[in-house]
Amino acid sequence: MDSELNNYLLAHIDPEGEYLYRLWRATNIHLLHGRMASGHLQGRLLKMLVRMARPKNILEVGTFSGYSAICMAEGLDGGGMVYTYEIDDELEDFTRPWIEGSPVADRIRFIIGDAVKEAPRLGVEFDMVFIDGDKRTYVEAYEMALSVLRPGGFILADNTLWDGHVLEKPRPTDRQTIGIEAFNDFVARDGRVEKVILPLRDGLTVAMKKP
Repeated sequence: MDSELNNYLLAHIDPEGEYLYRLWRATNIHLLHGRMASGHLQGRLLKMLVRMARPKNILEVGTFSGYSAICMAEGLDGGGMVYTYEIDDELEDFTRPWIEGSPVADRIRFIIGDAVKEAPRLGVEFDMVFIDGDKRTYVEAYEMALSVLRPGGFILADNTLWDGHVLEKPRPTDRQTIGIEAFNDFVARDGRVEKVILPLRDGLTVAMKKP
């Protein structure tokens, strides 16, 4: 998106707030690939979608710096919880203090581990799942998400346009692009859900599990 148009959008939506702004800056200063954090525009959308769907339990696959988890937690009603899994334990020293220091820390359970394997063991029925982890395993994360999601619940999947690379033939070694393309094709054929792809930032798939 043109930077001038992006700035216009940001000037005409709710502010992200001082805490999230500081987290965004710290993410981009201290972590590689800081742009992976959801950021202002997508963060406000995530909060709005949570407000609209009113989930009690949200599962996030891929915490990164905690920006998106905090945004979703902001939208929860009282008693709601975000269970967020990060498989890269090297991120814990950065991410945990930001989550635990946030105004919504009591609504977030931050777990280091593989969500695909571990989330079903929680015994929790989820109302919403946000997939934003390893692109190579998006299909596996999606199938896990469906297994723990209530009928009528929502799956959100980030980066599903992958900077336009979904229109290209990927190199055999480009496992991330291959994973995103496989995920998009799989969901497009899946009759268990209703789905749409929003061309927001790098693409956001929204799917609802049919009753």
